[in-house]
Amino acid sequence: MKIAVTATGPSLDDQVEARFGRTPYYLFIDSETMKFEAIQNPNVAAGGGAGIQSAQLMVDHGVKYVLTGNCGPNASQVFGAAGIQVVVGVTGIIRQAIEQFKAGTFVASSQPNVASHFGMGGGRGMGMGGGRGMGGGGQGMGRGMGAGQTSGPGIFSPQGEVTDEEGLDVLKEQARILQEQLNHIERQIGAIDKKEGK
Repeated sequence: MKIAVTATGPSLDDQVEARFGRTPYYLFIDSETMKFEAIQNPNVAAGGGAGIQSAQLMVDHGVKYVLTGNCGPNASQVFGAAGIQVVVGVTGIIRQAIEQFKAGTFVASSQPNVASHFGMGGGRGMGMGGGRGMGGGGQGMGRGMGAGQTSGPGIFSPQGEVTDEEGLDVLKEQARILQEQLNHIERQIGAIDKKEGK
């Protein structure tokens, strides 16, 4: 099965990038063989529409699943129309994220988890936007996941609908991933504060 992952760099040992439409790289991975192709995101500097254009790129590459940190409403609409499942809230090393996906740890959401234009800007502004976006992302994910709902519309695993017990395990794993994201963000804030002498 062909999976796309948003990436900070061109290898399986790079980190999953939080932004879908403005990620530096996309890795297109065969989940069975782990063979992959890395491409630089041609839409990273787009003035607008990066999410839509990047989602169309996934369609063009025949992707079935996308693993990313966040997905906005415009890209989500394209994915829904194309039948591509999106897993949000993914963090860490790409190779490990793929293994977790293959093990059925992640679930896809049919809803965006951030607002339009999440991740736009550059340099200092991008960092500030990411912080505000994560707060909205938490709320968006809650709505998209059905506020704790463990089965039903919008929640899928690679094997299909999840049971209550599987849903609990998935929610626990998502809580762990969100905690990792929060820790990562706090480290970034600390590093920026240190740079600026705060």
